[in-house]
Amino acid sequence: MKLKKKYAPLLFSIGIALGIFLGSMLDYGVSDTSFFGSNTKKEKLNKLIDYIDYEYVDAVDTDSIVDVTVNGILDNLDPHSTYIPPEELREIEENMKGDFVGIGISFYPYKDSVAVIQAIADGPSALAGIRGGDRIVYADGIPLFGKQITDDSLSQILKGRVDTPVELKIKREGTDQLISYRVKRGVVPISSVVANYMLTDQLGYIKINRFAESTYTEFREALLELQSQGATQLALDLRDNPGGYISSAEQIADEFLEKNKLILFTKNKTGKINKTFSRSGGIFEDGEVFILVNENSASASEIVAGALQDNDKGLIVGRRSFGKGLVQREMDLGDGSAVRLTIARYYTPTGRSIQKPYELGNKAYFEEYLERYENGELRSADSIKVADSLKFRTPLGKVVYGGGGIIPDVFVPKNIDYEIEHLNYVLRSGYMGMFIFEELEKNRTYYNMLSHEEFKNEIIVSDTIVEDFISYARLSGINLRAENYKNIYKRYLKATMAQQLFGNNAFEQMVNQDDTIIQKVISISNN
Repeated sequence: MKLKKKYAPLLFSIGIALGIFLGSMLDYGVSDTSFFGSNTKKEKLNKLIDYIDYEYVDAVDTDSIVDVTVNGILDNLDPHSTYIPPEELREIEENMKGDFVGIGISFYPYKDSVAVIQAIADGPSALAGIRGGDRIVYADGIPLFGKQITDDSLSQILKGRVDTPVELKIKREGTDQLISYRVKRGVVPISSVVANYMLTDQLGYIKINRFAESTYTEFREALLELQSQGATQLALDLRDNPGGYISSAEQIADEFLEKNKLILFTKNKTGKINKTFSRSGGIFEDGEVFILVNENSASASEIVAGALQDNDKGLIVGRRSFGKGLVQREMDLGDGSAVRLTIARYYTPTGRSIQKPYELGNKAYFEEYLERYENGELRSADSIKVADSLKFRTPLGKVVYGGGGIIPDVFVPKNIDYEIEHLNYVLRSGYMGMFIFEELEKNRTYYNMLSHEEFKNEIIVSDTIVEDFISYARLSGINLRAENYKNIYKRYLKATMAQQLFGNNAFEQMVNQDDTIIQKVISISNN
């Protein structure tokens, strides 16, 4: 499909809505399995559903009626109180737990086989010797070739209990016979810290894409590793991070703050206030920190940014964050589904609520990005609308504002060149992955032998590969233009190669090379 220029803002607002929807559901890991006492209103609803079930002239799926009813009720509350069907809840819980039990591969259903993209480092398959480009032909005697295999059906075959074996038969380029592997299923991490490396001799970089159960542990390990490499400054990248568990955000903020500093407080409908303070022993209390945020940074991301900004710790760099200051709690509905209900508001240490208004309905709420786009806020800090009534001051006298997101200390405009926005959307969407997989397949043995350093130094993406990708995209109805943007294409193509060969850290290092916000942080750091 050809995307017209006028639809670009809408495309990005839809992406924001989906991300914030997922992040908004995960503020609290608390589950309440019980309904409260019965009353006539609930009995009325039950009678109506039973009446339809038994007496309505046509067959009706009453489960779907219940789903519609629940969604209708929640739609009248706030944008972040939501119903989660069983199949979505299972996926979300696994993703937010931070690990799963399996054999540790990423894969494509490719042509008539299951192709390994990458064996996850230190996972069961990697330790057994399985490599990118291998085809899984049989699993426990079940043929996986010559038919359509869905991700779900393959996951059911490959996942299982810890330490249970699965017998795999692999077809590998250059070998005539199938190779047999007996792989023991193990705990495979789903990393939320997707990159950590040194930007300069003293400035480290960590990117977090969500706040899961394992995020704090991952963050602490990454930070200690950077400190061992000489990091006295840190760029913590929370851009496009929709949030997650509050507890993980609190623990991360704690590592930057001295003892007994207020991190946040929550207030429920009765006015009860719960405060969270930092403890002693933060491993980066003496370090300098830059928090990177943008219009897609929400919820737990804003908790970290707000806690540090209000305690005069470091600098917030980027653009105004999303503006979610509501806290949810999960209630199990007994059939594998759940409701996450807003139970409180949270406030930053100076007492500001950063929740943006939602009185105009959910659609307007999630498409507020369009308003920012049109009023020039993404290009200029002067266009950010603030109200003097929502002005607060930090202990050192810095002015901060409530009412809708975290306003950065250092503003960096968004590049709103349509071609670059369109290009970045396509390249970040993962669409390039299959094309790159096929490119690697042309000389898989060679690519699998390269070290990361050899790859960076030896692999050059040619104009021909760029043109081939544009033709490949055109076959799917995606029209891209290469004029004036070839260097961006080349960087993303090589970064996607690196991702499939070496993982997300290698990908982020390459795509970040010309990132304007990161370049701004490096400039401030050097000065």
